[in-house]
Amino acid sequence: MGGNGRVGSRRNYVPLIILLVLTGALAQSASDQFPPIASALQNQQFEKALDLLRPALQQSPRDAGLWTMQGRAYSGLGRKKDALTSFRTALEFSPDNVLALQGAAQIEYDSSSAAGIPLLKHLLLLRPGDVTSHGMLAVLEYQQGNCRAAVPHFEKAAALFDSRVQALHAYATCLVRLKQIDKAAGVFQRALVLDPDDPRERQVLASLQLMAHKPEDALATLDSLLGTSADPETLELASRAYEDMHDTTKAVDALRQAILLHPQDPNLYVDFAILSAAHQSFQVGINVVNEGINLQPKVAALYFARGVLFVQLAEYDKAQADFEKAYDLDPTQSLSAAAQGLAAVQQNDLDRALAGVQEKLARKPTDPILLYLQADILRQKGAEPGSADFETATRSAKKAVALRPTLGPARSVLGKALDIDPKDQSALYHLIQALRKTDKKDQIPELLKRLALLRQQATKDEREQYRYKLVEGDTQAK
Repeated sequence: MGGNGRVGSRRNYVPLIILLVLTGALAQSASDQFPPIASALQNQQFEKALDLLRPALQQSPRDAGLWTMQGRAYSGLGRKKDALTSFRTALEFSPDNVLALQGAAQIEYDSSSAAGIPLLKHLLLLRPGDVTSHGMLAVLEYQQGNCRAAVPHFEKAAALFDSRVQALHAYATCLVRLKQIDKAAGVFQRALVLDPDDPRERQVLASLQLMAHKPEDALATLDSLLGTSADPETLELASRAYEDMHDTTKAVDALRQAILLHPQDPNLYVDFAILSAAHQSFQVGINVVNEGINLQPKVAALYFARGVLFVQLAEYDKAQADFEKAYDLDPTQSLSAAAQGLAAVQQNDLDRALAGVQEKLARKPTDPILLYLQADILRQKGAEPGSADFETATRSAKKAVALRPTLGPARSVLGKALDIDPKDQSALYHLIQALRKTDKKDQIPELLKRLALLRQQATKDEREQYRYKLVEGDTQAK
């Protein structure tokens, strides 16, 4: 099996072709010419087979069996384009010709072409239990990014994939994309059994187990990698597992050890800042992030992390400077803009906060966090129902909710608008739609949350997204 979770080769269907040809299963006309052609194919005398096929096809140009045999001969010579044309011609005359479907599907599959998908689906209508077709269809759907369609076929081809690491990686990746984390961890566990000494396999499985909120399992998976020779990636994962188990001392120790081993990795300092904030150790976090900034002075995430810690200590000038620096280094990040808004709002400088957010919205008009901030600041400024500011706030909140339905604070702004103006049916509609998408139909919109809580949730989401990327990136690279 090749890369990208591929399964099968052209040998899959060859014995069946020869068998059916020799038993006369394809013979509908020109039957006298079938045996010598079949013999040539069986002996891999593909040029001879083509020589025999030319007069046969002139005599019987609509014979699907002859076109199928020609496709097989061209395939044997590596002339895939000609082979595919022959197989598809056979299908024009006999749409349910299993051998032609298999031949064409194999060629499309070998080139990772989506054109193989309808061929394999047709085959499965004719042969629902064909494990090979299920496996090939699973891989093609996965390669096209259609994980919802791929997973059922991965399941039906499970026996075929149990000894194929690449295919198990593809299956697990699809399950992660569908947020079926427990099942993904189970599939990846099967992959680890095939290669138990590969440290990266263990790290990815541990990451999945953390995503599934099973830190004890993650530590058990990492156990053989921990010790005096543990690498930073293993220690970072172990730190997260310890923290999830509420063993903060071990979490801090593991993360400090990771930083000592790999002081150039900014993610480790960001993790330490998150850990420090979670336990109200803001100055400790700042001290560690300072070390990271000294080594990596142009990494936006480090300034953002330190700025967040300064906010918690009410050192707003320092926080503002860090957020501005983070935005200058990486203008594509809206979280630093959000944090700048927080710093200004907490100093009751709403005009400056609004000006900063609107300046950035001019460059990123569809950023849901910036849209929420605009709505929230306008509300805090006391926008009256019917005023231009009130309409702008409501419109911004609606747009933020439409772009990111799970953004709770934006839903709260809409809820507040309804409290002030219960006749605002448009706000009610957007709020209901948002709640539907978050499966909270029976809940009253939560009260407006402080932006600090939004920042904490956004950081948590970002960490989870990093774990998804770790799993997907690693399984696809193998």
